[in-house]
Amino acid sequence: MMLFDAHCDAPSQMLRLRDFGRDNAFAQVDFPKMRRGGVEASFFALYVPARLSAEEGLAYLERLLGSLQGQLAAHADQAAPAMDEESLRKNRRRGLLSLFLGIENGHPLTAGGDFGGLLRRFYSAGVRYVTLVHSADNALADSCTGKGRWGGLSPLGREAVAEMNACGMLIDLAHAAAKTIDDVLACSTRPVAFTHGCCAALYPHPRNLGDAQLTAIADRGGFVGISVYPAFLSRQYQEALQSSGLGAELEAEDAFIAHPEDPARRTAWEAVQRRLLALPRSGVADVAVHIDHAVRVAGIEHVGIGTDFDGIEVAAAGLDDISRLGLVLDALRKRGYGEDALEKIASGNLLRVLRDIQN
Repeated sequence: MMLFDAHCDAPSQMLRLRDFGRDNAFAQVDFPKMRRGGVEASFFALYVPARLSAEEGLAYLERLLGSLQGQLAAHADQAAPAMDEESLRKNRRRGLLSLFLGIENGHPLTAGGDFGGLLRRFYSAGVRYVTLVHSADNALADSCTGKGRWGGLSPLGREAVAEMNACGMLIDLAHAAAKTIDDVLACSTRPVAFTHGCCAALYPHPRNLGDAQLTAIADRGGFVGISVYPAFLSRQYQEALQSSGLGAELEAEDAFIAHPEDPARRTAWEAVQRRLLALPRSGVADVAVHIDHAVRVAGIEHVGIGTDFDGIEVAAAGLDDISRLGLVLDALRKRGYGEDALEKIASGNLLRVLRDIQN
């Protein structure tokens, strides 16, 4: 059964000098791990930090894309780009992993006042979804962790939705404020996605979807990807982190990001990761519970997996890297899911939404 991950932040790790062609220690994603886990396709998100201006973000986006293209060139015997179901199937026949591209944070596409031109430029480069907003409100929309600058979509954001509909770019609502989600659903003429998050009915994290939102996305033919981040699954990990005193030590990651070539900074961050991995956290069964809830609310045709690997410091217990993702399907089997339903969750639903968008 093919697994298709709707969201991981691997390109950010490429800038941190990870060689994706080898099996790396302390790596949530690389090509050998994907292959061991049966994850034949994944959306690699080009994540742009919210702190950057549109112009700075555009330059950073170009840097991420160049790094990813370099990895693909260096490991052409392991992975290849994919833009649709046809290219995915071609890669499978050749024994290659398929890398789809997304942009996480649409703010850089507003640089120079030419959203449509930049959107089409990155579409031509292979990008197939754009996450409108990240951790702060931007020129397009309000974030679920922002201050509510626009009360949902901005006027430019409404134009952006129309542009994305016109060129067949999937709109990703992860990180969006509830009113932003409502606005996009009201004005989009095509299905939308929420690529990575969990269910607010089970744990009311700001990044999680309420049942009404799950239903509304499904009613429009959309897709919801459930994450493996323990902070979205329950309060256990966050409480353990707060009581551990490790919060300040997370700055070791920032130091490593600034100078990934420095062995001492890499070692310091790995030491913190060891301690984070020892903290109590939700596990595989909890991921299955969130998927099951989403299916019960949205329907079996609209739910999949969007891990957020490489964008999270730790994953759910038992899912420390992408090679173990199949354990989620095993947990769903224990809950009574048959193979047809699992095929939809594993890859079928995400592929269907991409077909709908591109048609």
